[in-house]
Amino acid sequence: QVQLVESGGGLVQAGGSLRLSCAASGRTFSSYYMGWFRQAPGKEREFAAHISWSSSTYYADSVKGRFTISRDNAKNTVYLQMNNLKPEDTAVYYCAARSTDLTGSYAYNEPSFYDYWGQGTQVTVSS
Repeated sequence: QVQLVESGGGLVQAGGSLRLSCAASGRTFSSYYMGWFRQAPGKEREFAAHISWSSSTYYADSVKGRFTISRDNAKNTVYLQMNNLKPEDTAVYYCAARSTDLTGSYAYNEPSFYDYWGQGTQVTVSS
């Protein structure tokens, strides 16, 4: 069982920055695939960013160039640095982890790819 705890959300003005953190339990964090998703009110959960066990990164077009995902295996933590925030970035942000070996397609942008989810952290961007 893997537990994920997000932190770092809050209220920020448009153009500002926030850094989200996700602390994971488990002794094999370095082998996990990690992702960030977000869900705005009345909308489906959508992919934001992904980092593989080898630190390859992938982003949704909507956040590319503004968000950066990274990981610190010594701290069992994945981060999402969010710059130049826009009101449309307002959402609950969720951390997700896949601890099982990769089989089939590498569908890192699909919620079903992940085994575990955090409780979410609210990000609100005011205009």
